[in-house]
Amino acid sequence: MYDLPELRGATDAWWSGIARHLRAAGVAGVPERLTRPRAVAAVWDDPDLLLGQGCGYPFTQAYADRWQYLATPVYAVPGCDGPAYRSWLVVAEAAPVTAVADLLGTTAAVNGATSHSGWIALLAALADHAPPGGRPLGQVVWTGGHRASLRAVADGQADIAAVDCVTHALLAAHAPQALAGTRVLAGTPAAPGLPLIAGENVDRDTRRRVRAALHAAVADPALAAARRALRLDGLRVLPPDAYARIGALAAAGGAAPTD
Repeated sequence: MYDLPELRGATDAWWSGIARHLRAAGVAGVPERLTRPRAVAAVWDDPDLLLGQGCGYPFTQAYADRWQYLATPVYAVPGCDGPAYRSWLVVAEAAPVTAVADLLGTTAAVNGATSHSGWIALLAALADHAPPGGRPLGQVVWTGGHRASLRAVADGQADIAAVDCVTHALLAAHAPQALAGTRVLAGTPAAPGLPLIAGENVDRDTRRRVRAALHAAVADPALAAARRALRLDGLRVLPPDAYARIGALAAAGGAAPTD
């Protein structure tokens, strides 16, 4: 989910290390290379998915009965607290906006309607400031990605975008031009980070081995450089109900459930 073009080398090195630990844990048929489809749904819909990363909102909605939870990465970036993360509310650098309430009725750039970080978190952040029954936003520009949302704000096509703090930190470190012309106004409520998942056909023993391999990879000194580039700082296995937090934020923000 954080596979920026500028980080492909680090991501591939991270996968190679995970794959090595998967084989050591006795997992058969481990792919040599990552699958990078044009549409992420090609991975998410695969019932034999060995290891992937999903968004928390689909995890509680359309994929609730299809994904099997493995663990939650911990990222060492501002805005993260252990396995929890938040989005930054980003506005144009010169915008005369000083408070979240100033954003009511404005135009938002949103990566997608099923994104927790770009949509659900934004609605939840605005909910406390909107009048009862009022619309928190005037219009929405659907962009297809956080990077495009940032560009829409910088170019004046939108007034606000919610960009998750991990993406924001990785762009700041590796592609700062993507943040040019924007500034962070505030943060959204925190929620569990993007889960590592397996497909519905992956059996219990294989899931146990995958978890063991992941724990070995985050402790492997040989992978320290890759983890550092990706800002990975650990791994947590959260309680089964942890992601209910995202459903609660969606309800608070008035988001309609997705199929």
